[in-house]
This record gives sequence, C-alpha cells and structure tokens, in this order.
Amino acid sequence: MDFIERGTKSYKQTALAFFAAGFNTFAILYVVQPILPDLTAYYGVTPTAASLSLSVTTFTLAVSMLIFGSISEAVGRKNIMIASMLAASVLCILTAFSPTFSSLIVMRAVQGVALAGLPSIAMAYLGEEIHPRSLPGAMGLYISGNALGAVFGRVFSGVTAGLWGWQYGLIGVGAVGLFAAFIFWYALSPSKHFVKRDFNVKELLKSLTGHLKNPLLLILFIMGFLLLGTNVSLYNYVSFVLIEDYNISQTLVSWIYLIFLVGVLSSMFSGNLVYKFGKVVMLYAGIIIAITGLATVLIPSVWMIIAGLILFTFGFFIAHSLTSGWVGNIAHSNKAQASSLYLFFYYTGSSVGGTLAGVFWMQAGWFGVSLMNLGFLAGCLILFMLFLYLLKRRIWHFK
Repeated sequence: MDFIERGTKSYKQTALAFFAAGFNTFAILYVVQPILPDLTAYYGVTPTAASLSLSVTTFTLAVSMLIFGSISEAVGRKNIMIASMLAASVLCILTAFSPTFSSLIVMRAVQGVALAGLPSIAMAYLGEEIHPRSLPGAMGLYISGNALGAVFGRVFSGVTAGLWGWQYGLIGVGAVGLFAAFIFWYALSPSKHFVKRDFNVKELLKSLTGHLKNPLLLILFIMGFLLLGTNVSLYNYVSFVLIEDYNISQTLVSWIYLIFLVGVLSSMFSGNLVYKFGKVVMLYAGIIIAITGLATVLIPSVWMIIAGLILFTFGFFIAHSLTSGWVGNIAHSNKAQASSLYLFFYYTGSSVGGTLAGVFWMQAGWFGVSLMNLGFLAGCLILFMLFLYLLKRRIWHFK
C-alpha cells in the first residue's frame, strides 16, 4: 500500500495542508469572541444576544459535523474540505457587511454549516492516507493549526477592532482563510485509499443511537459539553469585565487570548505525565486545576484574573484531551461516529454555555458567570466519579 510516510515530500505537503486547514477553521470559528463588546455597542443589543454570534456557529457546526462525515463516505474527501474552507472564508468577509444584527446571526449560522465540512473529514483522510507510524506527527501539526488559528482569529480581530473597527477584523481573517484554502488545495494530494460507500441514513442513525445507549460514552459526551461550555462562557465575558470594570482598551484586552497557547504546552506536559500517573489521576488533576483557576478569577485584580485564566486553560486542555481520548477506548465499533457524537456534545456545550452565561451576567455580573462555570465543572467532576464507578462494575480497565 502506497501510504504517505514521514520524511517524504508528500508528507510535508500533507502536513502543511492540514496545518493551513486547521488554522482556517478555528480562526473563522472564534473570530467574533473578542469583539462581543463591539457588537453589543454597534447593534445596540445585550451581551447575551451578542454571544449568539458565536453560539449559533458552534451549534450549526455541531449538527452539521454529524452529517458531513457520512456524506464524504459517498462522494470523497478533498473536494468537500476545499469547498468548506472557501465558503467559510467568503462568508466571514461578507459578515462584516451585515446591516442588522439578525443578518449577522444568519451569516454566522451558515458559517457553522460551512466550517463543519473540514473537521468532520480531516481525521478520516489522514487515517486513510498517512502510514500509521507517521500519523501522530501529521495529527500533531493539524491540531497545532487548530490552536494557532483559534489564537490568531481572536487576537487579530480584537486588535484590529480596537484600531480600525470590528468589520476589518472579519475581513482580514476571511482573507487569511482564503489564502489558507489555496495552500490546502495546492498542497493536498487526492485520496488514494478512499473506498466509496453508499450514504445510509438508517445505518448512521443506528450507530449514533447505539452509542447514546452506552452510559459510559454518554457520560463522556456530557463531560465534553460541560468543559467547552465553561471555556467559551469564561472567555466570552472576560473581555466585558476587563473593558468595563478595569478600563482596559479593546486592543490590549485582545492579547489575553494568547493564553490559549498554554493549551499546546498543557497537552505536551500532560502527555508525559499520563505515562507516569495514569489517565484517571491526570483527568482528576485537569478538572481540579481548572476549578482552581475559576476560583482565582473571582479575586478583583487584573493580574489574578489573568493568572486564573492561565490555570483554567491549562487544566481545561488536560481534561478535554483525556476525555475525548477515552471515547475511542470505550467505543468498540463505529469509533468515527462516537467521536462525531463527542464533538456534537462538545460544540453544543459551547452554544449553550456561552448563551446561558449571558443570563448569569445580566443578573450577577462576573460573579454570576464564574458561579455558573464552577457548577459546570463540579458537575464534570461528579460525572467522572460516576464514570469510574460504572467502569469498575463492568470490569473494564484502562490506565
């Protein structure tokens, strides 16, 4: 079998293509998060309403990912991914010209559908075309592209909004997305090992419902829901706090999203510790570190808020990486559908948590948002205890 192996030209081109793909997807997805205060002022809406500009995108992304993966089994991988990147980039630019808040929300909802065409297929393509011994490196570059894209989208749009207006941030990120789409199209080779399968809705629904009936998987799905719900709600409203309560400019506040780079270090750091202490200990540690960070952001000091965000982000990435990884251990068949369901719950958590936090913000400000998030993570901790109890009773052992 002519698989792509590390050290070859094809490997370098494929790794570059998926780095650009991850960068494109997550820059566009999170581009509105730092400019929520600007949208609130420009359209005259509440912070809760403004948060919908991210929530609707993650929700339509979550739903669409369940479908695109199965469609690609019937029509192929590369063309769907290219169309996804191009459509999302163009829509990002067009969103800057939204005349009303309602039209902006519609555009962001459609962007979620467009964005779903890449993450739902990327891992399948890599798994089919890259040699197993070279796969971790390619996956690592794709995930790095995700992380750096998410940071770039947030920082660039926030800084640009502070200098020239939020519209220029969207246009700039969309333009970078188009360039990334060109790199992806040029660098990625057509599939060589793709085997066409008929799109069977009945079999897809049977697989999905089968996973939902597994209590262990369902617990992991809900944990993913709570984890990203906490993450997005925290970062949605921290900009409001720093701008309104501490009189920090939009441009300076935007740099706070560089904290997400801690996630890259966190994943590397925890990977080594898992071998030493095991997944159970490290998942407990990730959740507890995140809870400690949430408690720290309640201290009325800019530096303590930053310290709390760093702690939370470090713990979040440990918990998320281990929770998502456990899904593959528990699902004995149709692992791709199980991963899709995890991502569905994960991004739905972003939509629900990001919007629900607005209610707490309106009632009790930053304290209310932090209290909601502490409740989410406490629930996550309890669910993990239940997960381990059920795992022990079924005599399934994982380190």
